Amino acid sequence: MIGQRESVSGAHFAFTDRWGGVSAAPYEELNLGGAVGDDPGSVRANRELAAKSLGLGPDAVVWMNQVHGADVAVVDAPWGMEVPPLERGREGGSAVPEVDAIVTARRGLALAVLTADCVPVLLADPVAGVVAAAHAGRPGMIKGVVPAAVRAMVELGAEAERITARTGPAVCGRCYEVPEAMRAEVAAVEPAAHAETGWGTPAVDVSAGVHAQLERLGVRDRAQSPVCTLESGDHYSYRRDRTTGRLAGYVWLD
Repeated sequence: MIGQRESVSGAHFAFTDRWGGVSAAPYEELNLGGAVGDDPGSVRANRELAAKSLGLGPDAVVWMNQVHGADVAVVDAPWGMEVPPLERGREGGSAVPEVDAIVTARRGLALAVLTADCVPVLLADPVAGVVAAAHAGRPGMIKGVVPAAVRAMVELGAEAERITARTGPAVCGRCYEVPEAMRAEVAAVEPAAHAETGWGTPAVDVSAGVHAQLERLGVRDRAQSPVCTLESGDHYSYRRDRTTGRLAGYVWLD
């Protein structure tokens, strides 16, 4: 259920795998995404199971309506619903804003990010009492969603040098094949994302791009999951399966 978990100076980071939930195929088992076609009751049960395994209440978790952008929301409470009604295929309809990063200075409030190949980015400055979660796919990485999240944290009193950054399971650069023109477009913005597949074709390494951005911002304490979602049967991968569930990354402070 919780594939990776770490605590650093009162900051907690966790990433799920796909097991330990109640969803049926093709979402089996622990699908946490509310806008992928799964039964809303199953998603609600899965979110409760995941929160309980982390020692959290489902009403203490904030989710996003992710749209591959770079907008950031500062939050101090959930949006008012755990698994909202599915409207137009979106995570929460009009009740949850379209953002790809959320930031809070409220201790005990967990921030969640959903992924199935994109890079889940969790950030924390325990001294300032500020955490952030960001969804960094290829478009969001290019648009600068992670630097935007760090800037929002700094505005709340965080310092980049004190931030701990953890990135979770994501498709790796050896597997994320793209057309040459797309690789060139990405590399023009973030050279560190330039990659080649294991079979010698153009690729993009979004995780490498995210970590390069964090390094330039002065974030020194960084770690990257070794898991490639496309290669791992224990994780959801949109590129591999298309119709599939979503993993979640959680970050919060005591």
